[in-house]
Amino acid sequence: MKGNTKAKRKAALKHLNEHLTDHVHKAGNEGGILELICYNENSLSFHNNIPIEELLSKCNDSQTSWINVDGLTDGDLIQKISKHFNLHYLLVEDVLNTDHQPKADEFEDHLFFTLKMLYRIEGQSIDYEHISFVLGKNYLLSFQEKEGDIFDNLRNRLKQDNGIIRKRGADYLLYRLIDSIVDSYYSILDNIGQRIEEIEDSISNNATELDFIEIQKLRKEFIYLRKVVYPLREALNKVIKNEEGFIEERNEKYFSDVYDHVIHLIDSLDTYKDLTSTLMDLYMNTINYRMNEVMKLLTVITTIFIPLSFIAGVYGMNFHNMPELEMQYGYYWVLAIMGAIFLAMIGYFKYKKWF
Repeated sequence: MKGNTKAKRKAALKHLNEHLTDHVHKAGNEGGILELICYNENSLSFHNNIPIEELLSKCNDSQTSWINVDGLTDGDLIQKISKHFNLHYLLVEDVLNTDHQPKADEFEDHLFFTLKMLYRIEGQSIDYEHISFVLGKNYLLSFQEKEGDIFDNLRNRLKQDNGIIRKRGADYLLYRLIDSIVDSYYSILDNIGQRIEEIEDSISNNATELDFIEIQKLRKEFIYLRKVVYPLREALNKVIKNEEGFIEERNEKYFSDVYDHVIHLIDSLDTYKDLTSTLMDLYMNTINYRMNEVMKLLTVITTIFIPLSFIAGVYGMNFHNMPELEMQYGYYWVLAIMGAIFLAMIGYFKYKKWF
């Protein structure tokens, strides 16, 4: 049994090394950007742009250590971090797999949490990246897909020693990071709400094909946002249950608060989704109304010209025995009758309120 376990572990590590190597080859030769923040209630230190060995040596049990990695292209770097903190190979694979939905997994010595970070809108598109957290006894690892994040305010609060963040452990830091990400979702929804209002005004004034395209873009964004937010509810629920004790009891209420925010986000998403469906109905109704108006006008014109065309057709025949053709003022009489019919039909349509 022990031999089989060692063999499986060896095969798993070999698979992980191959996965890391493939990841590096696909992504290029760019390395990750390292940042270490060590703090407790009385001290704080920032370290970056130093070798990974030196950075890891600065982590100690007397302080909370936050290691942030920007970029997942340096397989050797991630290997050294995973070896130092004894991370499970399945966890490392989840860190490198940026297609994962939000989820939480508990391991023997650490808690894994991953989600999507939405933090900027350029043009009308959502900018996002995959981010993973590993929570240990006195450390927190964060792996970001791209360079740059939305945590500058949190770093400044650590520097200024504002609030209780430096008095709490790594689990509270995890809460603050997740809370910052969830708060950024609200700005995305606010932007979507504003776009819905703009599209509604545009449709009311003059519906065009561009409005239809914008509605389709919104619907695609809602599909993506639902994939991001809905699984996050289950992931947070797993953290709140805290079966392995990674979250201190005094900090559980904060994760419950984030959970409530996610529930509110889901309700808002459902509301905006309904509004988008209403927009589509409004667009289709507006287009159909405009089409009906055009068809009504064409029908009125056609109906008016039917008797006029009949009269013109009758007197356009080349028969010699048509007495009206010899009348001195026959042409003018026919024009007068046709004009009278035209006015009578216009008056009748007006009376019926057909246009």
